[in-house]
Amino acid sequence: MFERFSIDHIWLFLMLLTLISAALAETATPGLLTTAAIATIIAIKGRMIIDRFMELATANRHLRFAMRLYFYVIPLLMVMTWAFPEVIARFTRLH
Repeated sequence: MFERFSIDHIWLFLMLLTLISAALAETATPGLLTTAAIATIIAIKGRMIIDRFMELATANRHLRFAMRLYFYVIPLLMVMTWAFPEVIARFTRLH
């Protein structure tokens, strides 16, 4: 996906995404749109790190799938927690 970009360009883009997500977290009104934007940034950054910095783009496909799935499931859980807090709280109670 990001193979045609140099590692320096990837790093700069990751820094830009980090600054954008930090600015969103500090200044934006909390809401579903803000949460979805930050979750999307997390997924993009995770995919870039896995493919370029960890060099898993050419790794065993099962390992690569598991790592990529992590960076899609966690952002999805973030959005679901914002959208359905009562349901998440009910599932995580100890009694």
